[in-house]
Amino acid sequence: MIRRALWQGLLAGTAGGVVMTPGEKAEQAVTGRPGSHVPARVLQRLSGRPEHPGTQPPPINWAMHYGQAALLGVLRSVMAQAGLRGPAASAQFTVVRLTNDQILENATGVGAPPATWPRGELVVDVLHKAVYAFVTGAVADALAARKGPGPGQRHAALRPGRHPDVGPLPRREAYGR
Repeated sequence: MIRRALWQGLLAGTAGGVVMTPGEKAEQAVTGRPGSHVPARVLQRLSGRPEHPGTQPPPINWAMHYGQAALLGVLRSVMAQAGLRGPAASAQFTVVRLTNDQILENATGVGAPPATWPRGELVVDVLHKAVYAFVTGAVADALAARKGPGPGQRHAALRPGRHPDVGPLPRREAYGR
């Protein structure tokens, strides 16, 4: 499962990043909001590279932007492989994507907590990350579905809902050892 989740997640996360980016650019054209250089600054600090004042080198910005999208896609793929699929799983993953950004940005001192942001900027950021999460989820779910339902889905099919008299799947039918 892990090998499959790795390549499928990298593909799904990259797709999510590729779809999110034109939406960001369109929104910036309409609102006049400048492009963000936060991804480049975070990568420079994480990697120990020298920082540049003002506008950041686009290759560094894109490396962090797409690299982070691809790597986080692996987690969404693991969710899909386990049986956490569909819009509810993608909504959960939106929170993961936002949390990941905030951990990296705040830990490196590049960003500030979202509670301190103007509300309009916060709404726009959540919207863009939701687009990423739902596209990534759709791709991850479709790829995982080729192997059939995940263990969680198979367990739920035994008897819908949570019931104390419904035990776990047999070990051989799940991914754990």
